[in-house]
Amino acid sequence: MCGPTLFMAGERWRCFLAPSRSSLFRVLHNSCCRKKSTTPKKITPNVTFCDENAKEPENALDKLFSSEQQASILHVLNTASTKELEAFRFLRGRRSINIVKHRENFGPFQNLESLMNVHLFKYKSTVQVCNSILCPETRGEKRKLPENRFLRKFLKPDIERERLKAVNSIISIVFGTRRIAWAHLDRKLTVLDWQQSDRWSLMKGTSYSSSVYLEEISSIISKMPKADFYVLEKTGLSIQNSSLFPILLHFHIMEAMLYALLNKTFAQDGQHQVLSMNRNAVGKHFELMIGDSRTSGKELVKQFLSDSVLKADPRVFFPSDKIVHYRQMFLSTELQRVEELYDSLLQAVAFYELAVFEP
Repeated sequence: MCGPTLFMAGERWRCFLAPSRSSLFRVLHNSCCRKKSTTPKKITPNVTFCDENAKEPENALDKLFSSEQQASILHVLNTASTKELEAFRFLRGRRSINIVKHRENFGPFQNLESLMNVHLFKYKSTVQVCNSILCPETRGEKRKLPENRFLRKFLKPDIERERLKAVNSIISIVFGTRRIAWAHLDRKLTVLDWQQSDRWSLMKGTSYSSSVYLEEISSIISKMPKADFYVLEKTGLSIQNSSLFPILLHFHIMEAMLYALLNKTFAQDGQHQVLSMNRNAVGKHFELMIGDSRTSGKELVKQFLSDSVLKADPRVFFPSDKIVHYRQMFLSTELQRVEELYDSLLQAVAFYELAVFEP
């Protein structure tokens, strides 16, 4: 018998059974079904063996649900739209579409049994759907875990949602090989401050002087006001690319020193004040990703600046006494690639919209 076949897919080893082995399983499975179907045993109506599509006795569903429950289920099935049906756990995808199409072609469902005339519905799945309609809160409870997993994908370390919801202001920090930029925004997405520093004496040749890093970063932090969180951009560079190792080392030194110095300067009650936010998660939020690469956010930031002047309710608000200064700062960088400046603002907006305002 052939053993399992291994191959590399997406940097993970996966195992697949060789065709001869899987074929054997099907033969055994079919043999099991034939034996059970031909054995002269008396079975109860509600028991099925290998055939999940075996029909139940007529009106079996009526015996599982009271008349009031049946009326509630039928009301949903006969009145809900496709989108409303998809809110129920077992009615996602094609099932909700098939229900609406069946309704349009054959009229409303007269009883629960008629639901089994819809494509993709058999007895077992129909019972699951009915229970899901009667107890929709079950799905809501199970969504809490994926929501936490969603946050953990782009935000480290784990922070209680209560603390995130109570945020009043953050400072978003993005650094590169030539400059560092930071944006200070409150929960109304008002830009309280927005700065960059490009007088770097870091990364000269292949030397990485700890004292120079400490001096430069301490000087920048001394200009930062107090905030609830300090959000650092987490780079997506791969350590497997040896040619990028000097840059990657620089980023790790910067992140470690910023984390240590910011926590030492602003820490409260031993709680995390410094977070790391995934760069690509911000890019996906603003639809700046092309494959695995992120494009420039310059035009989006330019639009934010214009909307703050032209719209009564802009997505990002720049105070009137600072808007001229910020526009001049932006225009002075347009001919250069000052992505750190743009990204610091975009990261702050994404943090609020993804981690704070999301229900």
